[in-house]
Amino acid sequence: MPDVYLNFSGLIISALVIIYSGTKLSYWGDKIADLTGLGKAWVGLILMASVTSLPELITGISSVAIVKAPDLAAGDVFGSCVFNLLILSVLDALIKKPLFSIVKSSHIVAAIFGIILLMVAGMAIYLSDVIPSVLWMSSFTFLLFALYLTAMWGIFNFEHAALIESPPSPRQHGGYRAAELKKALGYYAFNAVIVIVAAIFLPYFGEAVASYTGLSNTFFGTLFIAITTSLPELVVSLAALKIGALDMAVGNLLGSNMFNMCILGIDDVFYGEGSLFKNISSSHLLTVFVTIIMTAVVGLGLLFKPKKKQLWLLSLDTFIILFLYVSLITYLYFVSK
Repeated sequence: MPDVYLNFSGLIISALVIIYSGTKLSYWGDKIADLTGLGKAWVGLILMASVTSLPELITGISSVAIVKAPDLAAGDVFGSCVFNLLILSVLDALIKKPLFSIVKSSHIVAAIFGIILLMVAGMAIYLSDVIPSVLWMSSFTFLLFALYLTAMWGIFNFEHAALIESPPSPRQHGGYRAAELKKALGYYAFNAVIVIVAAIFLPYFGEAVASYTGLSNTFFGTLFIAITTSLPELVVSLAALKIGALDMAVGNLLGSNMFNMCILGIDDVFYGEGSLFKNISSSHLLTVFVTIIMTAVVGLGLLFKPKKKQLWLLSLDTFIILFLYVSLITYLYFVSK
């Protein structure tokens, strides 16, 4: 029994550390956006997304390379994607106007690339017994890497063109601005390291708690581990809302989902027992399918931009996202029992 308390305590402490550092990441990310003259959407998509997704990266590598729990790693990645989209509903509930009516429509590009990457990941699981491997890795792993790099290149050019038309103005210039930028990058990197260290311990505690509760690694990874590793996204998004940087928050969440698919490929590289996708439960396909629908709803919201909220605190699009998340978690819970 003492081991149970130790594992639960370790999980909670890791979460608290991630919450603290995640709060700092939002503040310094906003500083970097201002000091470099880059748009907040671009900083959220690349800089924030890559750092706030580090817990999923470290947790995934630890899960497959040390704990040998591929379903825990996959559950974390896919569960993080659905939870990131749920955060959009949280943000919508905290503001007066519909979220997608006040952020840039250009986020739809990231949503489309996210759907493509999710479809490839789903195909990798579904066709795992048919598609040949390269060494021990799935052929789809290399396709995921290529598509992610293509997405980053395409979004960079799209955002760069927008910045040329309407360039943001840095608040500071000269040596003082350079010193401030160096300070911001330093603090940003410091908190990123703290997030990584805290994330290293998550799979150990998560595997132990999952065994104690009797829940499957698929469900536990999709819910509890995914929520914990997505705490940086949640904290950063709430902090971004507080400072009025909603585009940075939305860019961070959609960018994190794209990076998560790249993480799945990285997990395959570190999984030495064969193709990761052959050892992942097909039950994850439901999560992939639901995530694709949720992302499509986000794209429609960005395209049509609802003018008012139809369902109390939520607009119709974010309500659908909430409904799909609750339905998915409820189903996975009963299946795992």
